[in-house]
Amino acid sequence: MIEFLKNHHQKTNFDCAYDALNNYIKFQAGQDVKRKLTACYVLFDEDSKRIQGYYTLSNNSIPLSNLPEIYKNKLPKNYQSIPAILLGRLAIDKEFQGFGYGKILLIDALKRSYEVSNEIGSFAVVVDPIDKIAEEFYLKYDFIKLPDSGKMFITMKTLKLLFG
Repeated sequence: MIEFLKNHHQKTNFDCAYDALNNYIKFQAGQDVKRKLTACYVLFDEDSKRIQGYYTLSNNSIPLSNLPEIYKNKLPKNYQSIPAILLGRLAIDKEFQGFGYGKILLIDALKRSYEVSNEIGSFAVVVDPIDKIAEEFYLKYDFIKLPDSGKMFITMKTLKLLFG
């Protein structure tokens, strides 16, 4: 089951092999949610409430100058940055890796982002892959590299084909 992070979710044993992502869910996510800095969604076991994976969403923007020419040429020149949604973190506990949970969380995040974009302007979902493995994961789902940044994006137009 995927839902918004709540106090009853068991996060102390979460281990995805990345200290930054482990520490985030254990020590910072709850505070960030309370401060409205991010929305954190968790995939968890309904019986134990153990978190199997999570992702975060927040507001973001892409400098117009960073977009590939094919997109930049279709957008108004008077915008210095283009509104986007940041998929800031996506992590799966090591015990649950290899079962497709990353794909499930990604699809859930993209669907939520697309739905929000129908009410609040957003051109794309942006990710900043933690390493080459994460970059390969996003490439499989048609994310496009932003030149000179290491970040990647997928447009709402593309998501409309999936969820519209």
